[in-house]
Amino acid sequence: MGIVTLAAISGDIKFIGYGIAVLGPAIAEGLIASKALESTARQPEAGGHLQTVMLIALAFVEVIALLSFVLALM
Repeated sequence: MGIVTLAAISGDIKFIGYGIAVLGPAIAEGLIASKALESTARQPEAGGHLQTVMLIALAFVEVIALLSFVLALM
């Protein structure tokens, strides 16, 4: 196995790692949205506040996904 072959394999492994790392934020986004909808169904008058909190939480989770993408490119 030559050095060129090892470089090609290590490049592919980084993106496989990114694919695995994105599973956490994807699951978290789904859970955040489902729980916010469930809470709004239980208490409709708090819907506006819950939507604001949900969007802030989704932004934080999305930052984690973008950070893992940037680290995969390094």
